[in-house]
Amino acid sequence: MRVAAIDIGTNSTRLLVADVVAGEIAPVRRESQVTGLGRGVEISGRLSTEALEGVFAAIGDYLAIIRELEAAGTFAFATSAARDASNSGAFLAELRERFALDATILDGEREAMLTYLGARDGCRHGATMVIDIGGGSTEIVVGSGAEPSFHTSLQLGVVRHTERHLHTDPPQTNELESLAEDVGEAIAAELAA
Repeated sequence: MRVAAIDIGTNSTRLLVADVVAGEIAPVRRESQVTGLGRGVEISGRLSTEALEGVFAAIGDYLAIIRELEAAGTFAFATSAARDASNSGAFLAELRERFALDATILDGEREAMLTYLGARDGCRHGATMVIDIGGGSTEIVVGSGAEPSFHTSLQLGVVRHTERHLHTDPPQTNELESLAEDVGEAIAAELAA
């Protein structure tokens, strides 16, 4: 069966169209557009109109590809920026209204699990550590089979931490030190839990 998945991340919106037969995934087409959904969320707590329109444009492009490739089903997921934004419900409603697309906001744990499963596909033996540094969160997963032995989703992301700490180009020493301290504290807190 041919299916499509749309990943609406904090920094980019991605498409995968694949044939799935007997549990095996054969990619047919991959696309990625930098849409910046999470721009400004760290400061305002909201998804901006400009960022939303970028995502909507990408999804319009992707749905045309999905129709052309005759995918039988489409799954859409949003991650960190949508988890954190106060207007994510309106975002999901707009996706339904404009595109008849029912997107799901993944919690950090589910995002970590799916990241692991995607990275492990085709790699059936041995221990694997996956670190997925996204725009709003970072997932760390360790395992050696279908179920990981450790997984976490940290509120550490490129967009989030750039907005929080880096205000000059190139960054000043104090900005980099503040960034390093913030990241170190988040990792230490997770490991202590």
